[in-house]
This record gives sequence, C-alpha cells and structure tokens, in this order.
Amino acid sequence: MLLMLTQWLQGLSPELSFLRVFQYLTLRAVMAAMTALLIGLVAGPRVIRMLAALKIGQPVRGYAMQSHLAKNGTPTMGGVLILLAICISTLLWFDLSNRFVWIVLAVTLGFGAIGWVDDWRKVVRKDPEGMRSREKYFWQSVIGLLAALYLVFSISENSNARVFELFVTWVQSGFSLDLPPKAGLLVPFFKEVTYPLGVLGFVILTYLVIVGSSNAVNLTDGLDGLAIMPVIMVGSALGIFAYVTGSASYSKYLLFPHIPGSGELLIFCAAMAGAGLAFLWFNTHPAQVFMGDVGALALGAALGTIAVIVRQEIVLAVMGGIFVVEAISVMAQVTWFKYTKRRYGEGRRLLKMAPLHHHFEKSGWQETQVVVRFWIITMLLCLVGLSTLKLR
Repeated sequence: MLLMLTQWLQGLSPELSFLRVFQYLTLRAVMAAMTALLIGLVAGPRVIRMLAALKIGQPVRGYAMQSHLAKNGTPTMGGVLILLAICISTLLWFDLSNRFVWIVLAVTLGFGAIGWVDDWRKVVRKDPEGMRSREKYFWQSVIGLLAALYLVFSISENSNARVFELFVTWVQSGFSLDLPPKAGLLVPFFKEVTYPLGVLGFVILTYLVIVGSSNAVNLTDGLDGLAIMPVIMVGSALGIFAYVTGSASYSKYLLFPHIPGSGELLIFCAAMAGAGLAFLWFNTHPAQVFMGDVGALALGAALGTIAVIVRQEIVLAVMGGIFVVEAISVMAQVTWFKYTKRRYGEGRRLLKMAPLHHHFEKSGWQETQVVVRFWIITMLLCLVGLSTLKLR
C-alpha cells in the first residue's frame, strides 16, 4: 500500500524523487519487521486483557506435567495478535499486485480461521475435543488443495492471465501436462538437480507440505516460547531464499530457479519475524499468553506455502527439523501404543510422553532447558539450510 502511495507521490512532483528508496525490497522488509514488532508490542497488553476478560483461558489436562498445572487459565488464542501484526504490516509494505504474497496471506488466514474455531470450541464452549479431527482435516485439505492447484500453475507462469491459460491447457490435454524444470522437486547440495513432479505430483507434494507443516508446528507449541522462535528463524531463512529466487541475477549466480515475484515474500517473512518477536515478549517463560491453534496452524501453513513457492520443500524439512521430529514422535507413540495393545492386550509407549518435548521434561529437563536447547538446534539446522545457497 505504501509502495503505491510513494509511487503516486513521485508522479505528482519531481521533488519527491527521494521516495524511490521505498522501492528497495530490503528497506521495505526492514520496515515490515519493525512495523509488525511495534504493533505486537503496543497491542499485546490490550489483546491479553481482552482474552482474559472473555475468560479465554488455556485448560491444562489432568495427565499433564505437574509443573504445567500453574498455567491453567492463562489466556490463549494469542495467535490473533501475531496474525494481526503480520497482516497489517504486510499490507502496508508489500507490492499489492504480487500474487504470491496474496496466496500466502489467504492460506495463513484460512488456517488461522480453522484454529480459531477449534480454540473457541475448546475454551469458550468448554468442548474438550474442540473441532473434530475429521472436520479439521477436511477444511485443512480444502485450503491446501486449492492453494496447491493455484501454485502449480502460478509458479510456472509470470502472470495470472497466463496461469488461467495454462490451467485451460492442462484440462484440454486430458490432465496431462509437462511443467517447466523450476516446478520440479529441487534437491539441495546438488547443482541443477530437480525431479519432475507433473501437475498431480506437485499438487500432492504441496498439499502434504502445507498441511503437514501446519500440524507439525501445532504439535510443537506445547511449552512457553518453544514454537514461536523456531518459526521466526525458519521463516527468516525462507525469506532469504525468496529474495534469491526472486532476483534474476542472484538466482542465476547461485543456480536457483528464477521465480519472478517471489522476492516480495521477503516482506511477509520479515513481518512474521517481527510479529513473532513481539509475541515472544509475552510468551516467554512464564507465559502471559499462548498462541493456541489459531496461531500455530496459521504459521505452520505459512511456512509450508512459502517453501513451496521458493521450491525449498526439502530444505524446509531440514531447517524445521524440530517440527518434523515432534510430529514423528506423536505418530510413533500412537502407532506403537495401538500395535502393542492389539498384540499384547496392553498399550506400551516408546516415549515417556509425546510430543518429544514432554519426554525430555519427564526425563528431568527443566522447561526452559528444553526450549532453549530446541532453539539452538533449530539455529544450527537453519545454518545448514542456508549453506545450500552456496554449497551446490
């Protein structure tokens, strides 16, 4: 919005040519991060008071860690603060004509709406199950598949008009169409190694990445500050990849696919980092507010969508290794428990408690130790992911 305003003002008077500085992507990214940070810090106390007044408190289950019982009643659904800061900051600083930022915003808000309904039913309606799993996955699948169908053609073409033409061509060809190499699965650490996916393969992969990353972040969000800092680090790293793929010169030099328009995603990533830091101010131990599903589902989906656009699905799995391991720990725990119960008549556990962060708590680690150590691991994994920019 501000970019269009400055361009309009430059057209009115040559004396305002200094406003050209706002055309620089890096400057707008810094301003987006600062704007989101300020919005979050200023609005945070008011949002927390509002949630507390509405009695939107986090229920703590009886089988939870003993140390967590004191958190009972802490305001949750604080993810609305993150989404508010991200949306306002992004809308202020990004190029409103950029289709990639719009689709990321749509997916983020869509998954945020799912999380809102789930949290509302749990906390306000006192329904312990919240949104039923089938209902939740249905709406996640709807949004994920719609986003995948748009992105498969959007990444292959440079304008929405051409996207529609390519979609029509795909339908007329009997749903058989070869995509350009930049729409293939990019393998890190190798020069120009991509695996062609085809339209169906791309849609399936995109759906799995978006829905999978959304639920993985949600499972990780179990301790004060545990999920938000890895989201900040992974999102910031993806912003660097977006800047590279959006630049014709940098992408050519670093042997990355050039995806025109993807550079604007740096604005969204910067806003997400700023909003995340503001939320961490209130979410650090002992937390004054929890993000809830409304925040976790939305942020995870945003990371997955950005990774798909910049063709870094594998790198996302590396940098977000904490999210991946947390999700695997839950799946392994449930699968093993059901298997042993069916075979031996009594369910057995692989871990003392799932997700993985609770296992370490049961093993004697303090909550802050688990959180900070998981942050350190994520930082190292992000450095590994960023090394793929040059080590190819």
